[in-house]
Amino acid sequence: MAEKKLYEAATIGDVATLKQLLQTNQPLLELHNAIKQGQESIVAEVLKINPELALELDSKNSSSLHIAAARGNVGIAKRLMEIAPEMCWWRDSHDMNPLHVAAVKGNEAVLEEMLRLDSFAASARLHRGQTALHLCVKHRQLGTLKILVENVGDGDLVNAKDDDGETLLHFAVRTNQLEVVDYLEKSGKVERLTKNSGGKTALDVLNDSFGKASEYPEMKRILKRFSSRPIALNLPMFAEMTMVAAVLIATMAFQAAVSPPGGVWEETKFNETSGEWYIAGQAVMATVQPHKYIQFIQVNIVAFISSLVAILFLATTGSSDQWIFPVLATFSMLVSMASIGVTYGFSLILTNPNMEEFGWRTSVIISVGVFAGVMFFIFVVSSFRSGTGRMKRFFKKAAGPATCNFV
Repeated sequence: MAEKKLYEAATIGDVATLKQLLQTNQPLLELHNAIKQGQESIVAEVLKINPELALELDSKNSSSLHIAAARGNVGIAKRLMEIAPEMCWWRDSHDMNPLHVAAVKGNEAVLEEMLRLDSFAASARLHRGQTALHLCVKHRQLGTLKILVENVGDGDLVNAKDDDGETLLHFAVRTNQLEVVDYLEKSGKVERLTKNSGGKTALDVLNDSFGKASEYPEMKRILKRFSSRPIALNLPMFAEMTMVAAVLIATMAFQAAVSPPGGVWEETKFNETSGEWYIAGQAVMATVQPHKYIQFIQVNIVAFISSLVAILFLATTGSSDQWIFPVLATFSMLVSMASIGVTYGFSLILTNPNMEEFGWRTSVIISVGVFAGVMFFIFVVSSFRSGTGRMKRFFKKAAGPATCNFV
């Protein structure tokens, strides 16, 4: 009866009666009931009289926006967010904010409105580290999943893992959702198949459930396409990490130029034996061993310039997603690293008489040998890990589900 009177008062605009009813009855209960029934006019009048009522929580710690998100009423949700936009972050007793609720219930219009106001709420983690995208897959809401992927689905969020290391693909495979797997593959935002805390990829999970998944053949083909993808490169992280090495090499090359091996002449003087002037500040080796010093300077210049070029490409990489920049930066870094290594060898030869017979050719051979050995070691380790994984899957498949009983 009170709700009917409240509705009638709101309909005819009887503010006096509306205020009286709100004072004599439970205003929060009436507001939440009006939201559940989608009575926008009642909600508008109640909030006009007492806007702070929108901030109140019910016994389940749900706000008015939680209820509007669950019911899918865009008008009421917009009005509530105008009053208190911070409600997008509030958690209910299930640790879910209103955006999570809208995603779970499949209310796409409300979800889009919330994302326009505050898209960062979508990144909030729930119990056991699940994201809003995990919830969409878990509750079979492909529509809201697409909205989240298109609006806030950067690589980190789409490839996020929960506390068990499960990604969206793991969830989709476990629940046999071919449409989700197909959409994630076509979106191009999912990286190669990653392993959960149990060491299994989504394809491994599918293989374990062979014969149970009705869409197994098609899903397997899609997941194999994930496996064949090249490893995604985190360009900003690559730029940040490599920039340190490039700056260090440039600093070393600059220091070698202004403080050459063997030092510089401290004062200007004339050498009567050779008939040459020694100018203060010039390199000693430039006078004593000019041929080798010229080679040293040439290689040092290559190291310095190539490291500067690498820094330029790395700075471009941080603000671009074009693969050509990290490739050029990597090439420049290899050149600068090789050059600074040769510069080190020349420094040893110029300053140590015992290295005279050693020669720069031997230094280059040793450097190349060490580099080749390291690359071979990396190749062997990678091949061993890959082979071990294939061997485990082979024996697991050969063993099958049968068990042996010993009497």
